[in-house]
Amino acid sequence: MTRRSHRRRRKAGAIRQLPWQTVTNRWSPVEVLSTDEVEIIIDAAMTILETQGFRYLDNHSRVILEKAGVEAANEDGMTRLDRNMVIEATSTIPTNITLRARNADHDLSIGGNNICFTSVGGPAFVSDLDKGRRPGSHKDMCDYLRVVQSLNIIHQEGGGCFEPMDLPPESRHLDLYLAQLTLMDKNAQAYALGRTRTIDCLEMNCIALGLTRDELEDNTTVLAIINTNSPMQLDIPMSEALAELSQANQVSCITPFTLAGSMSPATLAGTLAQQTAEVLAVATLAQVIRPGAPLMYGAFASNVDMQSGAPALGTPEYAKMALASAQIARRLGMPFRSSNTTTSNCADAQAAYESQMSLWGAILGHAHLVNHAGGWLEGGLTASFEKLIIDAEMLQMMAETLKPIAINEDELAIDAIAEVPPGGHHFGTAHTLQRYETAFYTPILSTRQNFESWQEEGSIRSAERANTIWKQLLAGYEKPAIDPAIEEALNDYVNRRKQEIAN
Repeated sequence: MTRRSHRRRRKAGAIRQLPWQTVTNRWSPVEVLSTDEVEIIIDAAMTILETQGFRYLDNHSRVILEKAGVEAANEDGMTRLDRNMVIEATSTIPTNITLRARNADHDLSIGGNNICFTSVGGPAFVSDLDKGRRPGSHKDMCDYLRVVQSLNIIHQEGGGCFEPMDLPPESRHLDLYLAQLTLMDKNAQAYALGRTRTIDCLEMNCIALGLTRDELEDNTTVLAIINTNSPMQLDIPMSEALAELSQANQVSCITPFTLAGSMSPATLAGTLAQQTAEVLAVATLAQVIRPGAPLMYGAFASNVDMQSGAPALGTPEYAKMALASAQIARRLGMPFRSSNTTTSNCADAQAAYESQMSLWGAILGHAHLVNHAGGWLEGGLTASFEKLIIDAEMLQMMAETLKPIAINEDELAIDAIAEVPPGGHHFGTAHTLQRYETAFYTPILSTRQNFESWQEEGSIRSAERANTIWKQLLAGYEKPAIDPAIEEALNDYVNRRKQEIAN
């Protein structure tokens, strides 16, 4: 028995990762626009809203705006917004947000210099090297959540790593919420497609945290992505979700999906203007519903391949628009969301370099939330187990890069330098021996073997090593503690709601 326990400890210890931490970016943000250029883009966005307008497909949303003094929609269905109203409405958006998790140690602070990394959310497919690309299943979804829980650098689950296609579509969101709240103790995004799915998320988070709905309003817990239907439209399910989240004082991350040359003009400036107009139109509605409701400026601006029309992600254009969008969000006083993206179909070099382009655009621009930071493949159609590990390595390296260089007498090591003669080495000095275990970043995935050793052990490539690592994390997963009464109440809620939906 003792021997088996010892082997388990050695197995878990083989995967060394950074501890859970708040990642802070103390660097000055990279700014690709001048102050005047930011103002020009915002002015263009206001002009779009005043002269062209925005289409709210939900009639209730139009009624809310009309009661607030907005002119009724024209025959073309477009609602035109006065810039002064937009400025006044969006002036109440909070600049900082605290998101509660089931484990208070995993609460998130969104705003300031903090960066939160989320796992991929929303694909239809899942992939790994063993079974290949396939429709998502409930079992695979639960395993993916277990790995996400096990990776310290992933701060938040992204709202459903992929669709569990083996479950009924009308109720599978309940199984997702149940898995999020029992298999994990991190914060998780909502599956905010319509009113009932959003309400179910709010209710189940109340159960998990022991809150009433009134108390939830003072304990921001739920964040959901509210996508516009670019160009210049908000559909009914997203409108319903926005209303429920705003009324409950929960977070709506307003994110247009603007691909330059397709859903927005074939210029970066035009895309940024349209994106900002769409964010402001939805933000105005949310603030009319509840002044002070927490919102985020979400950017997912890239371009299409002009020869094929296919989305192009992780591009120079994507990185530049992430940097520019962050500047616009700061000027508007809104927390900012960006993403990790790639169009690669497998966990290869393209997946890594396109993701790194996306991530540096987000981090250097001071994004507060990096969505899909771990696991995204195939333009968002697939969640990959191996890519999740590759991304975790990149995120850890970036987190370490952001840490300041300590400058003090001990770190300058003048005595150690004097101790080693010219041509000598520092391997055996007391200064080195005190630090040899913690002095430098230890990778979770990368190998530092020489060629001969690497070849001797089978020439194992990064995706294959990632395959081994996620399996080790899954094998070593321990379900986080949860009050049995709370877990029973969550199961009861899910069973009751499934019966109601079925009837």
